[in-house]
Amino acid sequence: MTTTTPTSPSPTAERTTPKPLVKRRPSTTTPADRLVSLGCAASAVLLTWFVMHLLLTSPGWLADLIVAYALYLVMLYLVTRDRLGKLAATDRLASAVVVTGALGLLVPLLFLLGFIIVKGGPYLRLGFFTHDMSSVGPTDPASATGGLHAVVGTLEQTGLTLVFVVPLGLLTAIFLNETRSRFRRPVRIMVDAMSGLPSIVAGLFVYAALIIPGIQARVGLFSYNGFMATLALTMVMLPTVTRTIDVVLRLVPNGLREASLALGASRARTVWSVVLPTARTGVTTAVILGVARVAGETAPLLFTSFGALGMNADPFSDPQESLPLLVYRYVKEPLANVQQRGYVGALVLIILIFTLFALARLLGRDRSKRKVKQATKTTQEIR
Repeated sequence: MTTTTPTSPSPTAERTTPKPLVKRRPSTTTPADRLVSLGCAASAVLLTWFVMHLLLTSPGWLADLIVAYALYLVMLYLVTRDRLGKLAATDRLASAVVVTGALGLLVPLLFLLGFIIVKGGPYLRLGFFTHDMSSVGPTDPASATGGLHAVVGTLEQTGLTLVFVVPLGLLTAIFLNETRSRFRRPVRIMVDAMSGLPSIVAGLFVYAALIIPGIQARVGLFSYNGFMATLALTMVMLPTVTRTIDVVLRLVPNGLREASLALGASRARTVWSVVLPTARTGVTTAVILGVARVAGETAPLLFTSFGALGMNADPFSDPQESLPLLVYRYVKEPLANVQQRGYVGALVLIILIFTLFALARLLGRDRSKRKVKQATKTTQEIR
């Protein structure tokens, strides 16, 4: 009787068995990648110090920063290419440049925000929102600043501007995207040209075309008031909103339009019921960008609303104050307490803009996912 013994795989066979490849996206980072990035940064700093301060004479910290950053990018690309390949190295290089650019924009913004908070925060009181400057003297402390008239003026002028701009910008963007009119090209050229219009030119145009003739003809509506400021701000805000909505509407897939038309809907119904709901979040973003464009404008207001120390809640008659005008008027004064009033107004302006942004985001948020979750939950409860 013969017996057979089981044969075990040879060590050579085990060594030659290839390991399964693990799929990994180029943008995925691991602790090893972060250590490599940190090591490249440290090496670039040390090499810059050795070259710029020991071998050469550095002209200043800006030159050191530029050289160190260039060395960091080169080292990061070479090391990542040796470890992960050319594709991952290119992705790391692009990511480093993008992150650096974002930090370069974020740092000045945070510095400006911190500067305004430090300068105006200690003097901001609840009384700023309850009275105006008609009873405040130039020698009174900065904490006695009244800005109710400026807040009301800013809200009224911005609100009226939105009333004019949102329908006009939306209709113009729909005209540029959803029609085949031969006038689309001239309109698009006009919108692009108005995007580069300086804000002071808009104020001067309203001043020369409406205010001067209105004052000569003694027409109260066409004089220094908040409505004239609204017209100037409309000229500044309209191109921004139109171009942004135009880009957003282009992102709506044509398949949605074709499906709606195939079901028998008219083109107007397709735009109203399919295109605009799909692009609702983008339209909200366009409105936010428009508000950001005009909320802090001062130059058009100097020739239109003119400013006032007392409360004027009627934007269609008499000069009207706004927060940008309040900041401009007080920051340039030589007295320290008056300058501090300007910083208080700047802080309130920032808070007001953030509040408007939050409200716009809240009203324009995407509710489709919530509806899907509610429908799914209802279906599960029925089952």
